[in-house]
Amino acid sequence: MTMRPFHLAFPVHDLDAAREFYGALLGCSEGRSAESWIDFDLYGHQIVAHLDAARQPAESSNPVDGHDVPVPHFGVVLGWDEWHALAGRLEAAGTRFGIAPHVRFVGQPGEQATMFFRDPSGNALEFKAFRDPAKLFATS
Repeated sequence: MTMRPFHLAFPVHDLDAAREFYGALLGCSEGRSAESWIDFDLYGHQIVAHLDAARQPAESSNPVDGHDVPVPHFGVVLGWDEWHALAGRLEAAGTRFGIAPHVRFVGQPGEQATMFFRDPSGNALEFKAFRDPAKLFATS
């Protein structure tokens, strides 16, 4: 299956903070930008931080495998080794995790490494990796 890049536009309260978080911390290269938005390359996907100075983060969550998973959230499914490298980089940078890097659904078809954290505007991100990438959409 050939994956097409997705596009996601989301609000941020501070473009400089978004540039530091997505560019410097996550390593996203910057594309086009204007006074009120910035394009970033998030692992081949186009995400766009749009300035909304009045941004108020959502604090909703749903229970998943013993954790309160923030809703909404977005992120990328990485390769197993790539996920562990990112987790190590974020931990070394002192990232405050909402849900610390761990493996969930151990021994089940959807076994995955996952971590949740928020950007400076409160947008929740999840990065995950499947031990068996073929099980991304497995139900049993």
